[in-house]
Amino acid sequence: MTNSLFSLALQSVSTESEGGLFDFNATLPLMAIQILLLMVALNLIFYKPISQVLDERDESIRKQLTEASEMLMKAENITKQYELDLAQERREAQTIIASAQKGAQEIVALEIKQAQKDTEQLVTEATNQLNSQKEKALKALEEQVNTLSEQIKNKLISKQLVS
Repeated sequence: MTNSLFSLALQSVSTESEGGLFDFNATLPLMAIQILLLMVALNLIFYKPISQVLDERDESIRKQLTEASEMLMKAENITKQYELDLAQERREAQTIIASAQKGAQEIVALEIKQAQKDTEQLVTEATNQLNSQKEKALKALEEQVNTLSEQIKNKLISKQLVS
């Protein structure tokens, strides 16, 4: 069996010597021309449109990235401006609150002073009225004491005269 395989291999080598694997006759240039034509056809039909689509896609992506970065910069600028405006408004609000508190404290202080003056005036008036009533009461008592003393004196005198 090994002999038969060996003999078959020898027969195939002897038959291939005429039209072997690397036969350099007119088919080689034809194959080269076919390969070149296939490359040109593939280049025109397939590679150029695909490369054009990929280039357009790259251009679109770059454009979108540029626009996105510009929008991001604008958003950051707007955010910074908003933060500055917010800080300024807070400072203004704090100054307004401080001035309002100061004004309210001044008003309260004035009202307290006025209330103290009114209280002092009421106390003075009450003291004056009490003093006036006291003097009237003393005068009335003095008159009553005088009247009673006169009556006692008259009674004593009349008792002495009667006795």
